[in-house]
Amino acid sequence: MVSDRGGRWGFVYRSRQAAYRALRRKGASKEKAARISNGGRVFPQRSRMARKGWRTRRARGR
Repeated sequence: MVSDRGGRWGFVYRSRQAAYRALRRKGASKEKAARISNGGRVFPQRSRMARKGWRTRRARGR
């Protein structure tokens, strides 16, 4: 299981640990995976991140 202990062991909310593991499988660093998964703790936060990603991709022509 991913740590939800905090401090030097890192911290990922228990409800977001599946997302953290998926990011790690895709090659994200522990720090980056934790930052992304913790950022989307509740649905409105995930929606906001998805919209931001869409705007970024559109602006870069992808």
